[in-house]
Amino acid sequence: MKLATLKSKHRDGMLVVVNRTLTHYQAVPGIAATLQQALDHWEHSESQLRAVYDALNQGQLQAAEPFDPAQCHSPLPRAYQWADGSAYVNHVELVRRARGAVLPAEFWTDPLMYQGGSDSFIGPRDPIAVLDEAWGVDLEAEVAVITGDVRMGCDVAQAAASIRLLMLVNDVSLRHLIPAELTKGFGFFQSKPASAFSPVAITPDELGDDWQDGKAHRPLIVHVNGTLFGQPDAGQDMTFSFPQLVAHAAKTRELVAGSIIGSGTVSNKQGNLHGSSIDNGGVGYCCLAELRMYETIETGQAQTPFLKFGDRVRIEMFGRDGQSLFGCIEQSVQPYMS
Repeated sequence: MKLATLKSKHRDGMLVVVNRTLTHYQAVPGIAATLQQALDHWEHSESQLRAVYDALNQGQLQAAEPFDPAQCHSPLPRAYQWADGSAYVNHVELVRRARGAVLPAEFWTDPLMYQGGSDSFIGPRDPIAVLDEAWGVDLEAEVAVITGDVRMGCDVAQAAASIRLLMLVNDVSLRHLIPAELTKGFGFFQSKPASAFSPVAITPDELGDDWQDGKAHRPLIVHVNGTLFGQPDAGQDMTFSFPQLVAHAAKTRELVAGSIIGSGTVSNKQGNLHGSSIDNGGVGYCCLAELRMYETIETGQAQTPFLKFGDRVRIEMFGRDGQSLFGCIEQSVQPYMS
């Protein structure tokens, strides 16, 4: 099943069901006005939404309208919780290696996670708006899940049962603001502006056999300024599965329906440094910082600049049949205008 939120006068938008090929949608005010309402009553709304989805795919709804991702907000325009993990330890290892630091052994057994701002996400076609491009604007292409209610101290199996939907996310980072914030010892805040999620959120069954062990085993395709930048497999080298990340987040607190848990930057461990880029036959990257890390390790200095005003990023994932699963996140970096 595929669900989206269209922008409207209501700040939480309007929930719609989208067909599998992302060509048409049907509004469902009689079931739920917003995605959050559907999640709050998932035990009742899911079957009704699925009935609409099936009818859409069979061409049985005459009132269905053409689907335009440009009219979409993030599936949840705001959320009760946005916690982003760092499930790809290869990514963390590279960050530390570039600055000569050793990776603590516990990073392989205990996930990293930070609590992001969830009061205002932006749409998948909205600009990455910043006041100063000198802050080091970087994309971070990730996968995320939306949960139902999760009890405190749940086990991994219970966490897996709580996963309702999957999305893609561009978790933008302002790299030059990060060091000073981390030095304070309280984590990210100013260095993490609003994230953008894919136009469509999907139930895990849409991935078929590619949803295994709580991981999405499909390449995540990233373009920067129209050039292929990365295509790592999101299921490969994912040290911690989504159920493990959800259980980690719920260790000391309950999670409510509509909580979002992110994977962290998708990253595949590659055989050698020089073969990592697309140009050298590798799978590339999901953020500029990782490429800059490789450059620093190889040459002693990062060479690729961070994003500038006017630069464009595109993030998408396709099924085995070539169909876009979530629609694409497509954004440009622009000066913030109040």
